[in-house]
Parts: sequence; C-alpha cells; structure tokens
Amino acid sequence: MNVIWRTLLTILGARRRVRREGHIDATAVGSIRLTTLPTDLDILRHMNNGRYLSLFDLGRWDLLIRTGLFDAMKERGWYAVVSSETVTFRKSLELWQRFDVESRFIGHDDKALFLEHRAVVDGEVYARVIVRARMLRRSGGTISHEELFGALGRPEGVPDIDEWIHDWAVASALPPTKKPAPSVWA
Repeated sequence: MNVIWRTLLTILGARRRVRREGHIDATAVGSIRLTTLPTDLDILRHMNNGRYLSLFDLGRWDLLIRTGLFDAMKERGWYAVVSSETVTFRKSLELWQRFDVESRFIGHDDKALFLEHRAVVDGEVYARVIVRARMLRRSGGTISHEELFGALGRPEGVPDIDEWIHDWAVASALPPTKKPAPSVWA
C-alpha cells in the first residue's frame, strides 16, 4: 500500500514541478528524492530487491509527466506497459537512507522504448535497471513508432542503445500473446 501513496505523491509532485518549471526535454534526466522506509526492507535489513523495481516505477511516472508524454498518451487513449527489465545491484540501500531515482529515455527499437533508472547516493550508482516498454492503445493494439513519433515528435539527442541491450531484449523475449508459451523445463 505504501507504494500507492508514494505514486500519488510522485504524480502530484511532478505536476507541481511542470506548473512551476515547465516541461523537460525528452532526453533530460529526471530525478526524484526518496528515502528507504521500513516497508522497503527485507529480512537482511536492506532494501528488498523487488522493491527497487516498484520505486523505479516512480521515476518513470515523474519522467512521463515532466516530459509531457503522459498527457499526450492520455489524450490519445495510449498507455505503456513494461515488457522486460533487467536490474543490476552494486550497493545496498539501508533504512532511512536518502537516495535519488534518476530516469532517462535511452532509445528505442522497432517495437519498444527503452529507459534507464538508477538509484544514486551522493552521485554514486547503487543500482541500475534497463526497462523495455511497449506502447498500447486502450481500444486494443500496439502503437507503432511512426504513429508515436508522428503524434509527439521525434526527440533529438536520444543516444543509440548499446548493442548488449538489443541482444538482451531479443534473448529475454517470450512468445507473443497469441502464440503458445508452454511451461516446459529443459
């Protein structure tokens, strides 16, 4: 439940920042400040590995709202879903530790957008996640990049995606939803 409250506070904070500062560029790094709460901890008394992904969602909300992408998606009946993500941990976040979630769009392939989120303490990366997200329409179906960039414009300055990210996206993909995906252990 506490992530729902954090999500609402993040959305309100992002909206307030847009009113005060205006939208940020689609290539900008968004940043929000968080604190490791008791409900974020696991039995070893550091941030639970699964909680990182939930808190990185907050960075995604902030970035979508502050770039103006969220409002543009809402107007068109579009939404984004995470199709895959990979996370790497470097250092543990401890109880009451303050950290920043830094978020940035890092590119796209023919079907998805890619983002990177980092948990940062005093300029030092503690954890990083790469997210692959698909754009869908509420009425059904996928949004093509031609439609997405046609409606929103194509941002300049988005870096090329590292080759390993393309390889990871292909290697980690499951079959499409209309094809079988039996659970057979090799």
